Amino acid sequence: MHRPVRHSIYIAFAVLAFTSVVALAQTPLIPSPKEEDFLIRNFHFKSGETLPELRIHYRTLGKPAQGAAGRTTNAVLILHGTGGDTSGFFSPIFAGVLFGPGQLLDVNRYYVILPENIGHGKSSKPSDGLHARFPKYEYDDMVKAQEQLVQSLGVNHLRLILGTSMGCMHSWTWAETYPDEMDAVMALACLPVQIGGRNRFWRKMVIDGIRQDPNWKNGDYTTEPFAAMQVAADIMLMIGTAPEQLQKAYPTSAAADAALDQQIKQNKERYDANDLLYAVDASRNYDPSSKLSTIKAHVMHVNSADDFINPPGIGIAEREIKKVKNGKFVLLPISDQTHGHGTHTYAAAWQQYLKELLESSQP
Repeated sequence: MHRPVRHSIYIAFAVLAFTSVVALAQTPLIPSPKEEDFLIRNFHFKSGETLPELRIHYRTLGKPAQGAAGRTTNAVLILHGTGGDTSGFFSPIFAGVLFGPGQLLDVNRYYVILPENIGHGKSSKPSDGLHARFPKYEYDDMVKAQEQLVQSLGVNHLRLILGTSMGCMHSWTWAETYPDEMDAVMALACLPVQIGGRNRFWRKMVIDGIRQDPNWKNGDYTTEPFAAMQVAADIMLMIGTAPEQLQKAYPTSAAADAALDQQIKQNKERYDANDLLYAVDASRNYDPSSKLSTIKAHVMHVNSADDFINPPGIGIAEREIKKVKNGKFVLLPISDQTHGHGTHTYAAAWQQYLKELLESSQP
């Protein structure tokens, strides 16, 4: 039986222990989320394909509020990374820092919407049965479905979009596609340009590795293609890690080898080849760079200096943010608070910039 991809393939090694469960028990002041499915009939994809029924699974916290003009004033949309779902957002390192009483996104004040994207979590995905006949979705399709979900909940305006990794890229797409529908965007761990260079290299390695494995059988396998998934698990582990944190956690060869063996085993059991292939390939047409000047929302763009996928020094974020009228870029220096690409889920590392964004974008 195929196992759905449950956790972000970008997330740092140290984060996985937290995101393996929904840790509400460790954040007792946060109420349990409301969890439901939103069904979209005859969803049309940019590829020209149609799915008779698209299921978007989602969770919500809090209640929506409206201003005098009937405009929603407190809705926050939080978007997860590639291969992930919403469970990681309920860990102490995220929910425990943001959602509690008096915190920046206190769910007694805000209406928090957390969708599981097409191809992810409990939403419609290839492993549900269509395998490689599932529509070839891309980021525009995922954002379109998110927007329809938001509208279905009676929300006509978003106070904030906060996106991590793939969700970060989705937040740029949101800001350009629906420029009047949000006040602020917190874009964590991505770049607002077409995916190229090393970022594209690793994606194509994973995609080609799966497609070229004879045991993939054009997507109609009955057991996971072992060789392809071994390579994919290796690649994804390396791109999500932070050298400093790994060295501290596993300072000896024996400790590192044991941790690696355990993590690779878990990853191979966690991922479904078709789901992973689709999720990684969905970024193929992403490129918000030409429309950045059309963004009306206030944007806080934050990357970390130990991010393997979005490395410092190439100057892309610094260059592109100048096109955004109300944009600011922050590069977090390497510290005990940063965890490679997975820093996007460690809210303590960047919450001061979220606070700044909420204050500067106050309607």
